[in-house]
Amino acid sequence: MPLVSMTDMLNKALKEKYAVGQFNINNLEWTQAILAAAEQEKSPVILGVSEGAARHMGGFKTTVMMVKGLLEDMKITVPVAIHLDHGSSYDKCKEAIEAGFTSVMIDASHGPFEENVSTTKRVVELAHSQGVSVEAELGVVGGQEDDVVADGVIYADPKECQELVKQTGVDCLAPALGSVHGPYKGEPNLGFKEMEEVRDLTGIPLVLHGGTGIPTKDIQKSISLGTSKINVNTENQIAFTKAVREVLNSNAEVYDPRKYIGPGRDAIKETVIGKMREFGSSNKA
Repeated sequence: MPLVSMTDMLNKALKEKYAVGQFNINNLEWTQAILAAAEQEKSPVILGVSEGAARHMGGFKTTVMMVKGLLEDMKITVPVAIHLDHGSSYDKCKEAIEAGFTSVMIDASHGPFEENVSTTKRVVELAHSQGVSVEAELGVVGGQEDDVVADGVIYADPKECQELVKQTGVDCLAPALGSVHGPYKGEPNLGFKEMEEVRDLTGIPLVLHGGTGIPTKDIQKSISLGTSKINVNTENQIAFTKAVREVLNSNAEVYDPRKYIGPGRDAIKETVIGKMREFGSSNKA
């Protein structure tokens, strides 16, 4: 099945009250694991690619060609989107779209509101002309993810969310409402009242960044309040590293990378399957 944008899969998720997982890819094995999980679970899936991960894998074009090759070789039948995570500028989003990305996030949340609207609008005009979906962000999601570093959390203003969606026509919105990138220090504290308000004011699928470590009850409540896309990366990184470390610690003679990367890949697949079931996206392809 060819790559698709996020629009249809997220609108369906919003209507049927489940969420599609965005699982970030870091290399070939990461991508294999996530696609294998999606195919097994018959779940739509979003492959997130940060600018840092794209550089690591050789560039936007190499990343897209790798994903396309795997879709064919693995005979993937479920909807798959390849999404630029935290695109830092109009130019980076343009570069990703030209390389074949089917979805982009423009993260202009760090600047003044008017600049966020103006940059996001430009990206939407370009992306929609190519059938590519767009995610925007408002407020500050705490923690660190690749090139994105934020001290503390600044909640998105629901009225600004309404205005941004109205002026730009984005397909989905990530309002910062208490989640963080990376591991949580203490219990997550999500703003459900604001989430409900943003959903009612915008009417579009909402996105939850920093999905690792959020209790299932909070995930379910977020989904009931319009969250249709949940991003997970740290949990897969931890599972992969733990599996690799176990192999290397148990056998000092191992030197073939396939012997330790393979178990790491299996660990990611199991983690993603668990998340798809938790998010309710299994059997929704």
